[in-house]
Amino acid sequence: MKVSTLAVSAAALPGALAWGGFGHITVAYIASNFVSPSTTSYLQTLLRNDTGEYLAGVATWADSIRYTKWGRFTSGFHFIDAHDNPPATAAWTTTATARRTPLLDTELPLWRRAQAAKFVVHFVGDIHQPLHTEDVARGGNGIHVTFEGKEVNLHHVWDTSIAEKLVGGIRRKPYPFAKKWADELTEEIKSGKYAAESKDGWLRGTNITDPIATALRWAVEGNALVCTTVLPEGAEAIGGQELGGEYYDKAAPVVEKQVAKAGFRLAAWLDLIISSLKTLELPASSEPEPDLDSDSPGDL
Repeated sequence: MKVSTLAVSAAALPGALAWGGFGHITVAYIASNFVSPSTTSYLQTLLRNDTGEYLAGVATWADSIRYTKWGRFTSGFHFIDAHDNPPATAAWTTTATARRTPLLDTELPLWRRAQAAKFVVHFVGDIHQPLHTEDVARGGNGIHVTFEGKEVNLHHVWDTSIAEKLVGGIRRKPYPFAKKWADELTEEIKSGKYAAESKDGWLRGTNITDPIATALRWAVEGNALVCTTVLPEGAEAIGGQELGGEYYDKAAPVVEKQVAKAGFRLAAWLDLIISSLKTLELPASSEPEPDLDSDSPGDL
């Protein structure tokens, strides 16, 4: 699978618009269960939220700003295009461009570093959704299917439908459902079915000094699931199919593990970033955050 561009920004963020709000919030809650106390304290101060929702509360921010005048320039950060023909071909080559890492730049105003933190929370979750490292049919958006009788596209099934069915459906605000699922997955990581592999392999190759390699490792791993699980018989074969039955049964464990991995890795990545700072003391903010409805994006 050939990746055309991997854009890495805001502390080397891998891209791919993925996981519905419920999934993103779950990933953030998992991360908050694993980060060190110093990381928690630093980010609660930076994000001006001293509650347990300091990460969950910003988990979908990067999606929301894409539709503002200010944030539309960030749309390109949300995807990696793997030009291929799954499951027939699986050959990766990549080029990458690295942007500055504002979360590490202590000379930048706090609002810019806070924005960088929000991007980290979102994009580390994104890269673990297999279809968003895949270009076929615009990441599955062009593949029309049904899920429990409802007409949707394959992109939506992997973003939202499978995860929500896994927890028995969600109603109104997703936060309590996401918190419950996150706590369950946290226990599976600590002492349950994911304990051994999370300790032995999930963080292998994670390197704060080479964020592009780290992002690419996660992307390649997730994209391999396109061939094995998402499109095992190719894009044409899945079109028009009902995916709420046997397909769901095979895909659900994959979605669950990817959400768990994303949260666990997000925690480790945030710890690496914060621990590399020379000081954890944050000055008082004197420069206000820009109007998100303006045309000026600032410098991320």
